[in-house]
Amino acid sequence: MLDDALKTQLKAYLERVTLPIELIASLDESAGSADVRRLLEEIAALSSQVTVRFDGSNARKPSFQIRRVGAETELHFAAVPLGHEFTSLVLALLWTGGHPPKVDPSVIETIRDLQGDFSFEVYMSLSCHNCPDVVQALSLLSVVNPRVKTVVIDGGLYQDEVNARQIMAVPMVFLNGELFGSGRMTIEEVVAKLDTQSDEKEKAKINAKAPFDVLVVGGGPAGAAAAVYAARKGLRTGIAAERFGGQTNDTLGIENYISVLETNGPKFAADLEAHVRHYDVEIMNLQRAEKLVPPSQPGGMVEVHLANGGVLKSRSVILSTGARWRNVNVPGEQEYKNHGVAYCPHCDGPLFKGKRVAVIGGGNSGVEAAIDLAGVVGHVTVVEFADRLKADAVLVKKLKSLPNAEIITHAQTTEIVGDGKTVTGMVYKDRASGETHQLAVQGVFVQIGLIPNTEWLKGTIELSRFGEIEVDHHGSTNALGVFAAGDATTVPYKQIVIAAGDGAKAALGAFDYLIRSSVAQDEVVAA
Repeated sequence: MLDDALKTQLKAYLERVTLPIELIASLDESAGSADVRRLLEEIAALSSQVTVRFDGSNARKPSFQIRRVGAETELHFAAVPLGHEFTSLVLALLWTGGHPPKVDPSVIETIRDLQGDFSFEVYMSLSCHNCPDVVQALSLLSVVNPRVKTVVIDGGLYQDEVNARQIMAVPMVFLNGELFGSGRMTIEEVVAKLDTQSDEKEKAKINAKAPFDVLVVGGGPAGAAAAVYAARKGLRTGIAAERFGGQTNDTLGIENYISVLETNGPKFAADLEAHVRHYDVEIMNLQRAEKLVPPSQPGGMVEVHLANGGVLKSRSVILSTGARWRNVNVPGEQEYKNHGVAYCPHCDGPLFKGKRVAVIGGGNSGVEAAIDLAGVVGHVTVVEFADRLKADAVLVKKLKSLPNAEIITHAQTTEIVGDGKTVTGMVYKDRASGETHQLAVQGVFVQIGLIPNTEWLKGTIELSRFGEIEVDHHGSTNALGVFAAGDATTVPYKQIVIAAGDGAKAALGAFDYLIRSSVAQDEVVAA
């Protein structure tokens, strides 16, 4: 089950376990149960602190519970947690065995203080790169607070359950039988949803902060680079971000960031955060900006008003709010989102095993998605608005070589249809003939580009007709003390490496502005 390298790695981690752990398996005669038995036996053989039992009575078989001996923790895996979830398994073992998590102590304290009984079920797939964050967050809740029960369920292993609950996207989380959330969530996000007083607490903390020299709004590659460059200038620097790492969190493979031969999005995002923290930048995560108030004169304070009511002040601000997936905006899209309409082929593809799906969009993202899906689904159709695919020639060639892939061009998607529960098809119009056609598909993956996260800036900052922030060659906007960088701006070519360079440029522009505005203020005082 585990190769020698993984065994060596896991054995080293298990040496950090200081409290005895029980693994309690509930098995039947299935192949999955045989895999779970073998995995648990191999884990137990690596540490004297780990014992395994096979007398569990959980209704889900195969499954196993990780429990500290003498404690009442309720953490269960209805899965063989390898692939992307191997790290989740390792962390669950370490935390249960007494090794402290690398989480802010205030978050741990909030988890301990949660009132009520919480029973979580999280559906994931082993190929989903968004799932581990959610699995690890809910696992930690169960380890820290005995009133929290978590069951981690592999959708591929429990396909009947997935079909019965109409789960068409992962991660999907249920709390006490009701939908709690879907998509990537950090431990801070989960705790904030459970702690009813979190907004007021956060507002008070935000309002108590001293003004910054440079405040970066957004925590993707542009924001991270801006923060590092500003902090290295000796400036008091902060980052307010909805989700540190931004869109890179949703990117599977990154192979074109210079000097990094190959990495994945979540690791890249974690590396960005580690680099920023190295310079003592104050990171304020889960903060959504709602209003910007520029100063009336050079050197004045810029205000950023947040959704929780808090207000941050800074001598300069760098906007790096990035972009998000563009919706196709046709009837049925929102109704069937996560019920057949999906945006991440890597995460949700395994849930459509053997089924017919469509990909809307013939650019690189769309064609790459189709190639990826073709290895899992029964058939994939790429639907492109233009008269030809816009993806790189090598990708188009690969797509055309696949026996279960089809391409339809000159097609305008007009509707996504379903039976009230899940997607059953999509409708498109042939732009040449005007004829309407319907594809019988059980999933639709939307891959038609990005839209900048700038709606909150309308009327304050000059935006292009596409909603991008207008910037000059210094990264300056039309507002005093306000700079911008990355995918939210008019800078062409939305690439990670370009966003990072753009962030550095904006930070240097802000530094230059601060020097000049302070000199101007000194001259006014002297006069």
